[in-house]
Amino acid sequence: MHKHLRLALATASAAALTGGLLTFSAATATAADSVHHPVADFNDDGYGDVAYAAGNATVGGKKGAGQIVALYGSASGVTSTNRTTVSQNTSGVPGSAETGDTFGWISAYGDFNGDGFDDLAVSASLEDVGGDTDGGTVVILWGSSSGLSGGTTLADPAPSSHDRWGKSLAAGDFDGDGTEDLAVGATTSTIHVFKDGISKSGTAGGRYTIKPPIVSGDGTGPFNLTAGDVNDDQRTDLIVDGFEADSEEGWNANYYVPGTASGLSASSAQKLKPGIVTGIGDVNGDGFGDIVTGEEWDPSNDPDEPSVPESATGGKAHIIYGSADGPAGATAVTQNTGNVPGSSERGDFFGNDLSLGDINGDGFQDLVVAAAGENLNGVVNAGAVTVLYGSASGLNTASGYQYFAQSTAGVPGSDEKDDYFGSEVKLTDVTDDGKADLTVGAMGENGGNGSVVYLPSNGTKITTTGSRSIAPSSVGVSTDASPLFGGNAAN
Repeated sequence: MHKHLRLALATASAAALTGGLLTFSAATATAADSVHHPVADFNDDGYGDVAYAAGNATVGGKKGAGQIVALYGSASGVTSTNRTTVSQNTSGVPGSAETGDTFGWISAYGDFNGDGFDDLAVSASLEDVGGDTDGGTVVILWGSSSGLSGGTTLADPAPSSHDRWGKSLAAGDFDGDGTEDLAVGATTSTIHVFKDGISKSGTAGGRYTIKPPIVSGDGTGPFNLTAGDVNDDQRTDLIVDGFEADSEEGWNANYYVPGTASGLSASSAQKLKPGIVTGIGDVNGDGFGDIVTGEEWDPSNDPDEPSVPESATGGKAHIIYGSADGPAGATAVTQNTGNVPGSSERGDFFGNDLSLGDINGDGFQDLVVAAAGENLNGVVNAGAVTVLYGSASGLNTASGYQYFAQSTAGVPGSDEKDDYFGSEVKLTDVTDDGKADLTVGAMGENGGNGSVVYLPSNGTKITTTGSRSIAPSSVGVSTDASPLFGGNAAN
């Protein structure tokens, strides 16, 4: 079974910087704002917000307890001062900070109680619950006019059947009834879906389960869940990533699970291209959500170790176009495609993260693809991100592209070994001008302290004018023991 960069790079239990590689026990990631899944607005002020994890942060002396930082949008974008930083030691939040809980690493937003403020579902998937080691916890942090405030535990309905409750999360309206639903994954193929909203008492309107054809067991289950409307039926669909259960090799695979009037239908699941990180957005403006998956791993160079199907040197991004019938034709982009900047080299991890949003307001969603392992001017794993613009014919790889690293003029910081600039990317309109702005996580910055870099849209393209870097110490995150701030963001 193939392990993915984030599985080695981005889970926050017993994180270690070993020989330059960030290693963790298991990891998932998040992707873009999806079709019919509006940007997060936790304080309902009209500006989009983002929430970035510091999943390995030390809290109250407990290493790896974890925090999450909500950065609130404004006319000038996101800053270190307009934010809320939350841990399990925060007043009103259930539980308490404990070593290795990884609170905040995985999160998903939505207005779960229907009060007009987006809320944030956050997991501590490695929390010990009673005598259940790594049982996991999910907490809903509630939105309000002042931002995120207080929280409620979402009880695990089947704790004896799995571990790591909340290892993957996705929110959407899967049955199209106008209320927010939440899908929760653990270490089995069974995904629990809480439907028709969730009250502040932690009670959902209902619950059901789906079981897509992925492997169950320790270190398996759904690695990532991504919500968005692929077939334009006004019901949110779900992309489930895991190890396929229908082959001896158990390769990584994604499955499209459509939303229906009665909810998600795993019996109609369709296998897609591999890649842990997935985003959904309409890149060609036809009204259907296009699925983009990042397959960042290299082919095997060991004659005794087979390559993951469709893997490419340096990594690739698959674009699977949506239609009324669901996923349709597919294409792929590498750093050797057209005039895409850079060149495909082993260890680039092109596609380790990605995000979709309309940067220039032309009605076509644009794609940001990260290559967090990119070596630049002899600097190993400095990292870079590429912006490709949407058009009526799909992604434009011939012209108009942009490329950013910390050595790009106007981008804060500099290329440093193991920064992993692009460990997370997020396109969100945080200035309320109708254009998506870019935030980039560099979780390896300064030996694993991490950072988030803000690069706004000027209405035409991403620009460095008005850019800024947000350090963990500026948002109330301790830099003791590598918090990995910027390693993941809410989807």
